[in-house]
Amino acid sequence: MSATNLLIQVSYFVAIVLFIVGLKRMSSPVTARGGIVWAGAGMVLATLVTFLWPGMENYGLMLLAIAIGGALAWVTGKRVAMTDMPQMIALYNGMGGGAAAAIAAISLYGETDYGAVITTLAVVGGLIGAVAFTGSLVAFAVLQGILKKATRFGGQHYLNIALAAIAVVLGIAIVATGGGNLTLVTLFFVTTLLLGITLTLPIGGADMPVIISLYNALTGLAVAFKGFVLDNAAMIIAGTVVGAAGMLLTQLMAKAMNRPISNVLFGGFGDQAAAAGGDESGGTLKPIDASDVGVMMAFANKVVIVPGYGMAVAQAQHKVWELCQMLRERDVAVKFAIHPVAGRMPGHMNVLLAEAGVPYDLIYDLEEINQEFETADVALVMGANDVVNPVARTDPSSPIYGMPILNADKAKNVIVVKRGRGTGFSGIENALFLLDHTRMLYGDGQEMASELIQAVKEL
Repeated sequence: MSATNLLIQVSYFVAIVLFIVGLKRMSSPVTARGGIVWAGAGMVLATLVTFLWPGMENYGLMLLAIAIGGALAWVTGKRVAMTDMPQMIALYNGMGGGAAAAIAAISLYGETDYGAVITTLAVVGGLIGAVAFTGSLVAFAVLQGILKKATRFGGQHYLNIALAAIAVVLGIAIVATGGGNLTLVTLFFVTTLLLGITLTLPIGGADMPVIISLYNALTGLAVAFKGFVLDNAAMIIAGTVVGAAGMLLTQLMAKAMNRPISNVLFGGFGDQAAAAGGDESGGTLKPIDASDVGVMMAFANKVVIVPGYGMAVAQAQHKVWELCQMLRERDVAVKFAIHPVAGRMPGHMNVLLAEAGVPYDLIYDLEEINQEFETADVALVMGANDVVNPVARTDPSSPIYGMPILNADKAKNVIVVKRGRGTGFSGIENALFLLDHTRMLYGDGQEMASELIQAVKEL
């Protein structure tokens, strides 16, 4: 082995170690920032060493692509609001899948015979990458509001099955011919790109956190397969680690919704939610003034705050933390309860609270906090909806029946901060709002938090 090849392989090994260490550190909010730095260092190292690869050409185009991509990432990273972070993640996931599909396309369009095994890996990676690419773009469009609702039509599942079958047949034909067939390869990628669109269009916004995580896993696997095609160890291991981590997260999130992944993809949850919507005739919504809520919270022993996407939209996290600090000065025990699928991407609420400076030891997940609601004087629900809906425990006819929820309804008093009277992202009416001990504090989350702060100050 030449000195250059040895340097490349050793550098790739170091980069892989950095990826794994970074991913491990990202598993905790306390070390997540450092984990990103570690993984980023690994990516920089792997990228730089790739320029030394024997036979590498087009350095100018490579540098231009890196400059353009880096500039776009820097600008969007600085400008994108936290409320738009889920769709940005979906978009970036899609770019990874698209890159893997592009590598597969270049490999399969070429006349080089890689052999049946490598050609098969190129085909499978191309299929996965293409589906993740267009599927992620659809997820981005839904979260961005470009697509206002899920799109469903008769025979949609049969269309998906047909497209998947055509893609498999075309893939087998490509492997049998050894690649290089312009018509077969073009039809294959047209079919797989279309499959990603038709698979994702019927999925409602409430399921998008799971779908984003799933497509992230698929992108990782596609990159791993491309690593075999390019004989690149760093891509193989890094893609495998990302794919495995993404799939584990997807399974955990599906479990948190009490739904298998197949149901998320093919269950038509949005139709069920629409049918379950109905009206609020089973009770009445009881409004309350911020001054009364301020008194209630100031003289409480324990307050549990449940943040949701509404808090993100209102950018209320800083005001909420200011309110919490005032309550803590009055010896009120304050804790935050986070549901695994709160917000529109994994960890969305954790990131918002960290941005506001909330200490990690005040943030609890569902299993840790649920038993404490019964001893809480006030549960303040800030923009959350489905994750606190008690019908998940009580109504077998509800599409969310069996989904683990935060037991906010078991607190002595429940205050719901809500902009209006509409339903949540899934379209299901929330029975929590109609309970006798629930009061509705209507208004923008940041404005209501400011009024609560003022109310506590005046006591």
